[in-house]
Amino acid sequence: MTRKPREAVRSLPVPVPHTGVERVVSVPLPTVYGLSTAVGYLDHERGEEHMALVFGPPGTHDVLTRLHSECLTGDVFGSQHCECGEQLDSALRAVVAAGHGVVVYLRGHEGRGIGLVAKLRAMALQADGLDTVDANLALGLPVDARDYGAAAGILHDLGVRSVRLLSNNLRKREALVRYGIPVSEQVPLLTPPCESNIAYLRAKRQRLGHHLPHLDAYTDG
Repeated sequence: MTRKPREAVRSLPVPVPHTGVERVVSVPLPTVYGLSTAVGYLDHERGEEHMALVFGPPGTHDVLTRLHSECLTGDVFGSQHCECGEQLDSALRAVVAAGHGVVVYLRGHEGRGIGLVAKLRAMALQADGLDTVDANLALGLPVDARDYGAAAGILHDLGVRSVRLLSNNLRKREALVRYGIPVSEQVPLLTPPCESNIAYLRAKRQRLGHHLPHLDAYTDG
C-alpha cells in the first residue's frame, strides 16, 4: 500500500499571542490637532501604562497608525538630538488629515527601551564621538530593548485588524506582523535633519536599517 505523502510544512510565521493589556479608561480629549478619544491601558506583563489617541471611528482595516515610543527629551522639551518630537507632531497631523486613525503612545520605550537616565548617558558618549548603537553597547545595554506586544494588544482591543504604519523603522513592521497585526503599507515620516541630529539619523539608517532616503540630499559641512 502506497503511503500518502505528508503535507509540506507551512513556512508562514505563526503569530505570537497578544500580551495582556487591559483597557482602564476612555475619555474625550480635545487637542490642538483636533478632538480625540484618549484610551488608557495597563500592561500587566511589564507594569507599564500606555495611551492610545483615537481620532474619528478608526475602522478595522488599513488604519493609519503610529506606534510612538516615549521620548521625554524630544516629545516634551523639543530636543534636536533626535527627530521624535517632530515625528509625533507629523503623525498626529497626518491622522487628523486622514479623518481617522490611531496614535499609540508607548511608555517604557525611552531611549529604545533603556530608560531616561541611561539614554542621557548614551547621549554623553555620542557627544564624545560614539554613534547611537555603540553608545548603548559601551554602557553594557541592548541596542534596542523595545517590545511591541502591548501595542498589538491595544490595536486588537480597538478593533484594528490591519494598519498603514507611520514609521521609518522596518523592525516595527516586523514586530506587528509577528504579533498578528498585518501592515498593508509603511508610510514614511521623513523630517528634515539639522546639524544636531544628522549624525544620529545617519547611524539609524546605516546601523538600524531605518528607511531614511531623504538624508542623501544632505552633505556634511
